Formats: sequence, C-alpha cells, structure tokens
Amino acid sequence: MRRIDARSLRGLAHPLRMRILEAIELDGPATSSTLATRLGENTGTISWHLRLLAEHGYLEEDPDRGTKRERWWRIPDRTVLDPSEFLDDPETRRALGVYLRDLVERYYDRVRAYVDEDWPGEWQQAATLSDWRDLQLTPSQLRNLNEELAAVIDRYTEGEAASGSERVIVQLQSFPRRS
Repeated sequence: MRRIDARSLRGLAHPLRMRILEAIELDGPATSSTLATRLGENTGTISWHLRLLAEHGYLEEDPDRGTKRERWWRIPDRTVLDPSEFLDDPETRRALGVYLRDLVERYYDRVRAYVDEDWPGEWQQAATLSDWRDLQLTPSQLRNLNEELAAVIDRYTEGEAASGSERVIVQLQSFPRRS
C-alpha cells in the first residue's frame, strides 16, 4: 500500500489523469492507444499523462505485456489518502479539493449509470442504494466502522469469480454532518 504525499497529490489532481487511473483500475492494464480510444483523447496527450502518473508512482509499465512500440501500464499498489495531512498547505489543499470533487463526481456517475441500466430482477434485488442517517459516532468509532466494512469487502475480493458473477462496485461514503 502506498500513501499519497503532497507532491504526488498535485501530480494526480487533474481530471484526465484521474480518468486514466480509473479506466485502468476498472478494466486492467492498458496502452495509451486503448486509453485514448476509451477516453476520447489523442494518444500523445494520454502518453504524456501516463508518464507523469508513472513519475509520481501511480502507474508502472507491465513488463509481461507489449512490445518495444506498445507500452502497457498497470497500477502497482493500492493508494491511501489521509486528507488531514494537507490541512496546513494551501496549494496542496487546492489539489486535494480538485481530487475529492472529481472523485465524488465519478462516484455519482457510477450510481447514475447503474440506475439508468436495465438489470434483471435478481440483480436489482441484490443491489442497494442505502444510507444510514441516525448514527452518532466519535472519530474513533467512525474509523473503526470503516475498517470493519473494508475487512468485510476484502473477504469478497479473494479467490476465483463464481459462475454467474458480475463485476460489482461497492461505494461507501461516511462523513460527519453538521446539524
């Protein structure tokens, strides 16, 4: 696991770079040409952003794929972001704001896409769009809740995919609300 620092956060906080990372996270290793087609950008622009993401440690070349002309890119590690680490640096706080707003928009777009798609009844019954509004937690309790939920999700990411399975996105937003 890799922690995002101020320098790498500023390198990531660009909408196209974030879309590139998301595309590789969701669909696996890719080349600049496959990403350019998928994201509607030109290959040169994508290549430049791929190199910048690699410079900041978000991507690496996949040595098991490609040729001298075709470079494949993959994500080496999970990244962890602690927003509290950037409270004292105005420039990094701006980059954090760009990153978090873009992240929230992508989460919203994923939910919207699910709602707009026509899924069979069994998938509609299995999915959920829920929230819990009556929790009263301390910061420590909220951190414990998030860790416990992550541990449950981790149990489902191990092993082979079962027959009839689909790729599933689990989104969790947990944050305090001012009354």
